[in-house]
Amino acid sequence: MGIKLAEVMNIPSLHDVHVVTSESLLETKKVEWVSIVELPVQNFIRKHELVLSTATNFNHHSDLSYQFVSDIIQSGATALAIATNNQTEPLPQKIIDLANDNDLVLLMLGWKSNFSDIVQESLQMINEHNENRRKKTERLRIRLTDQVLNNSSLETLMEILYKEINIPVAISDEEKQIRANYDFDQEIIDAINQFNDLPVHLMETPAVPSSDHPLYQHINQYVVGDQTCYELTIFSNHKKQGYLLFMPDSSDELDWFVMHALEHGLTACALYFLTENAIEMTEIRLKDNFVMQLAKDIERIDAKVLSKGSLLGYDLSLQYACIVGDFTTNHYPENSWHEEKDQPGHSSLHSLNYYIQKEITYAEQQLNRRTMSSFEEGEVVIFLEIDEEGHQKTISHFLDMIERRLHDQLAGVTFAWGIGIHNQGLQSFYESYQEARTALDLHVEQSTFGGRTFFEETKLNRLLLSIEGTEALITIVNDTIRPLLDYDQKKKSDLIHTFMTYQTFKGNVSQTARALFLHRQTLLYRLKRIESLTGLTLVDSDDSFLLEMSIRLWQLKNGEWNETETRSSSDI
Repeated sequence: MGIKLAEVMNIPSLHDVHVVTSESLLETKKVEWVSIVELPVQNFIRKHELVLSTATNFNHHSDLSYQFVSDIIQSGATALAIATNNQTEPLPQKIIDLANDNDLVLLMLGWKSNFSDIVQESLQMINEHNENRRKKTERLRIRLTDQVLNNSSLETLMEILYKEINIPVAISDEEKQIRANYDFDQEIIDAINQFNDLPVHLMETPAVPSSDHPLYQHINQYVVGDQTCYELTIFSNHKKQGYLLFMPDSSDELDWFVMHALEHGLTACALYFLTENAIEMTEIRLKDNFVMQLAKDIERIDAKVLSKGSLLGYDLSLQYACIVGDFTTNHYPENSWHEEKDQPGHSSLHSLNYYIQKEITYAEQQLNRRTMSSFEEGEVVIFLEIDEEGHQKTISHFLDMIERRLHDQLAGVTFAWGIGIHNQGLQSFYESYQEARTALDLHVEQSTFGGRTFFEETKLNRLLLSIEGTEALITIVNDTIRPLLDYDQKKKSDLIHTFMTYQTFKGNVSQTARALFLHRQTLLYRLKRIESLTGLTLVDSDDSFLLEMSIRLWQLKNGEWNETETRSSSDI
């Protein structure tokens, strides 16, 4: 850490010292160690040392003495104090010029100066100074920690740090938002965050006073235009939370005291973000539990439920639609969200729930609609504020925004949605969830995964579900569709999906071909194959109705009819 050279010169053993060069630098030059060196210098001198020497025959061997001073300058020493038996004889002018040109302080000592006393008194002063600085950094650590525990802001933490080290400081979070700034040039921060056009260069090797402090290994140095600043990354819970930026006038300011202070500031910021995340996660869990209870457990809303909802920021008096979502993954990369979720050392912000919640919030803000959402075992439950009229358009727009943005972030994840709207005022949450869940289940059982289904669109399927599975009915269904099932299994084709898509477009060949990404002739071939296998004519409304109803019943009742279906198919 060191002390000013001017302070060292106040010790008793240096009372008769004479300053030969660079007297103006006594208040800025630091002394961290004192050594006694004679020719040759070699590697015995460190930076910021006060070098004591008798420099025997200094005036008689000009080349040797010149090289001696040059080596001391090269080592980064602060000052060279020469004891000579003839103080009246001046030092060679070329030595004085060399020292002046390189800001080396030359001192003349009396021949009777005791080097041992100088070393002892100097090191005692340096050690006392360093101990005081160490105690000062410890007080800083305690103060910063107390501020975090007392819920102080990041701005307060940076103000305290700035007043200790007198270096501009700022905090930028992982989202490049400035969370705190104390005397730091905003334009420089914007340049580092790529918010303006100032040239930014990241130094491969940061310029620091030395590599002794462990924090030096983690510093990034940026050159922005003609200015320089430094950056340390803030980690908590094994996750990058943001950055501590600092901007000294020169790298020499980054001594041990400043680095210790920055280390304590870094720790305080990490603790702050950890506390912030813990509070945020607690609030998220409370909201998750409340919304899930609202959907699955609370059949009647009373004053207590209304009050709890209000405390969590929810207005239960509004009209909501319930949206229930499931998802599937295809070729999703390793180390994906589901492997990170809930594992120690990984923040829940990396989970799929975080990405969905982020897009729900974004869509909510864009549409100016209130939402309540929760996640449980892969199920997404969303209550979306709607109007009396045009709710289907609102819901579709809302889901479009979520899926479009999630597709860019989570390639390989496919969502299916069920929507329920139960217009019974405060008592609609439980019922609308049941409707949305039913709509989603019916859609997934009947169709390929993906898409959206409104409960009001499932009347036919719900009617079919209510039909009793008599032996005669099961036989008709199996006789009708078994040839298609066997053909699809044998040929790895999908004639059933082809026919249901054909029915969706009311027999329009061109639209069906486009939807299935088929050539028109390929589709016509498949339709002919369906007719030949089933013995039905698709242009005949009765035959078409029979085949569609058989497929729907098979899809909806497949789980219940498996045993009978197998027995019946063996007779075909």
